[in-house]
Amino acid sequence: MRLRPIDLAREHGLSTQAVRNYEEAGILPPAERSPHGYRVYAPRHAAALRTFLALIPAHGHATAGAIMRAVNGGAAEEALRLIDESHAELAGDRHTLEAVELALRDLAPPRELEPGVTFIGPLARRLDIRPATLRKWERAGLIVPRRDPRTGYRVYTSADVRDVLLAHQLRRGGHGLEQIARVLERVRAAGGPEPLQATLREWRDRLTARGLAMLAGAALLGAYLEPRR
Repeated sequence: MRLRPIDLAREHGLSTQAVRNYEEAGILPPAERSPHGYRVYAPRHAAALRTFLALIPAHGHATAGAIMRAVNGGAAEEALRLIDESHAELAGDRHTLEAVELALRDLAPPRELEPGVTFIGPLARRLDIRPATLRKWERAGLIVPRRDPRTGYRVYTSADVRDVLLAHQLRRGGHGLEQIARVLERVRAAGGPEPLQATLREWRDRLTARGLAMLAGAALLGAYLEPRR
């Protein structure tokens, strides 16, 4: 069955140039040429394009392209390695989400936080950690307390204390500082732990959608790989 670039393009609402670009990028196998030099595609090219487009929401555009190039180049092991990395990333994101949800449940509500402001010593004693730990978290960008203009001492507001408590919970759960910093950015962007609940639901929905996309992409990739085994 002979297919033209337009035949592949129409199925997915693409331009014929996009199809040609995908071939040149190695995402599609090389096309045969007609006696007049026109590209001639076959069903395997249509299958490759469907597989690639299904892999994008699962693994991202760059990784989906790398997977297809590996498969078309006969490097199935490399394709599987890339897929494994994406699954590990998704599993890590799920673990982080669950840790954040657990930490927020254990976090003292705002009315129980120390009113007004506090300083590094009392805050460190409250958490049974060293002041040096709080300074390390500050250098990592987790907490940014202001400085008293007269004394230069660090001053922690109720919002700072909230972030310290959340960081402390996540650190006890074994999470790294960079990961915790990203979580705290989400908390601040949402306006606090309570508004963050909606963000967490959206986060979970995105992870679920990605997991389902991985299943769909894996089914098409498995079918595409079958003749090559």
